[in-house]
Amino acid sequence: MRICVFGAGAVGGHIAAKLAAAGNDVSVVARGAHLQAMQQQGIKLLHGERTIVGRVRAAQTARELGEQDAVFVALKANLLPAFAEQAEWLLGAETAVVFVQNGIPWWYDTRLTRLDPHGKLARAVAPERIVGGVAYSANEIIEPGVVENHVPGNNMIVIGRPDREDAPLVRRLRQALEHADMSSPPLADIRQSIWSKLAQNLWTSTLCTLTGLTVREIQEHAELKPVAARAAEEAGAIARALGVAIERAPKRPSGKSSSGAAHKPSMLQDYERGRPMEIEAQLVAPLELGRMEKVHTPTLDVLVPLVTAKAAAKGLYTH
Repeated sequence: MRICVFGAGAVGGHIAAKLAAAGNDVSVVARGAHLQAMQQQGIKLLHGERTIVGRVRAAQTARELGEQDAVFVALKANLLPAFAEQAEWLLGAETAVVFVQNGIPWWYDTRLTRLDPHGKLARAVAPERIVGGVAYSANEIIEPGVVENHVPGNNMIVIGRPDREDAPLVRRLRQALEHADMSSPPLADIRQSIWSKLAQNLWTSTLCTLTGLTVREIQEHAELKPVAARAAEEAGAIARALGVAIERAPKRPSGKSSSGAAHKPSMLQDYERGRPMEIEAQLVAPLELGRMEKVHTPTLDVLVPLVTAKAAAKGLYTH
């Protein structure tokens, strides 16, 4: 398949490397030293004891790449306008656009205008093209062109259309992911996976960013572990109020979450490296949905504003 990964950072680089190594025609859009390294040597993925090298066509703009069968958009939610500006160069008559991101996606609820404030994404991508995606895959760029995967053997990329239609192209993409050693099971509703991961991210992103601790350190901390549990319970309550059964979401290959991995979540990585943070999609939007549904969220009502203020103080988030 002709597949473009728009935003081949940590998660996107993992997807691109594996799809390319499995024989797909993969191109990537990236920037800076990471782009230059991929142009010269492809993407190197450190995957446990294996090193996977994905040969890709790497470009700074989509105009250089042409129409695709599918586009995996792996940008952080706050950077999605960059894709909207270039989407037309990648879209053929049947091209699917898979938005792989953490938090509430821009297409989720029209009431959340803050996720696409000027309507750029809605104008750039027709509803019939949209595929939701959730990545259960802890990755980190350790140097330009080199991505390390922290959970080899337990990676999963769940995809599904918002309208729940099991379209042929979506099934082909799942097969391509499976063939590339990324579990991609069928599912009833992508919203189940969105909220299943949010129930984890809402405590990892907040508590790790506030403390500087890894996920495992939070889980082993006597005072913070119950705070994490309360935050997860509140996320589940919001999901139930929205009619989403998170217990029906597909499970990872191991059957277990790898939230205990000794790594820092992406939000803490962004904070420490001075990169814009996904505050709106990961934290503010789910809490706003909770308020719309009149869900009591006392723990998140404290944690989210604290992280928002910390990010804003460093210039990494603006309202």
